[in-house]
Amino acid sequence: MALDAGRSEEGFTSVMATRVMGAACRAAGLDDRGAELIRLGENALFRLASVPVIVRVARGEEWLSTARTEVAVSRWLAGEGFSSARIIEDLAQPFLIDGHPVTFWHLILEGDRKAAYGELGGVLRDLHSLTVPDGLVLPSFDPFDKQALRLDRAVIPDDDKVFLRKRWRELQDKYAELKFETPKGPVHGDAHVQNLMVDDQGRVILIDFEAFCYDHPEWDLMVTSVEHYSLGWQTDEQYADFVAAYGRDVHDWDGYETLRGIQEFGMTTWLMQNVQEDEGTAAEYRRRIAGLRDDDGPRDWRPW
Repeated sequence: MALDAGRSEEGFTSVMATRVMGAACRAAGLDDRGAELIRLGENALFRLASVPVIVRVARGEEWLSTARTEVAVSRWLAGEGFSSARIIEDLAQPFLIDGHPVTFWHLILEGDRKAAYGELGGVLRDLHSLTVPDGLVLPSFDPFDKQALRLDRAVIPDDDKVFLRKRWRELQDKYAELKFETPKGPVHGDAHVQNLMVDDQGRVILIDFEAFCYDHPEWDLMVTSVEHYSLGWQTDEQYADFVAAYGRDVHDWDGYETLRGIQEFGMTTWLMQNVQEDEGTAAEYRRRIAGLRDDDGPRDWRPW
């Protein structure tokens, strides 16, 4: 379903996303009064006050095929009995509101703890062991698919854009030389521990299928590996639990340094999209771009 909520040239901000969310809720017959913005990243996520529903607003029509994939993956994983986020089944999704794909998801009631790294390793092991059905067409993993749009639209200094475009080309050259030895299968594509939730029944639930694809499992393993070895975001014990649960440490692979560069670049350009939201985001972006300019220097990046 496509509707026009009133076009704007202000960019994808919390204000614009809220307006689109309201129009989508009206189209879906839901009450958006009291809705709360809970996250602004690649998407804007809202929690409705009227019903236990999460609304995801994507940045633009370029993400329509991605939203369709998210819906299809949710349905497939539900059919497999895999513990994962569920769409609202009785709505024809995704909606397209003023060029923004919008999807509606069942709210997950969080318990009193966060997911552990050993649980992440186990979830990825189980996910990678699934067989994708013939009817589900998934893209390959493309670490550069959103970078051009991000760089074109980012409100950052020109010299940062020049540096990032140069780094982007260098990484593409290194990526072309990667040789994987593992078979392809279902890949989450953004497999950090924050994309696991533990509900009030203690169930560990995989969320966020925006980057879901059919490719090599290394793309999922690189996220936590880079966070540990490069950024120091996990203790040695936490990372050991992750490796033990999955059964492999991708840091030992000779393609790791290329994966590290790709992951750090993506983390920086992801945050770069929202530098106009507040000074905290802008400061963290400056911290990350400074790190990219010094490959051998320490990374004092903060989780975001």
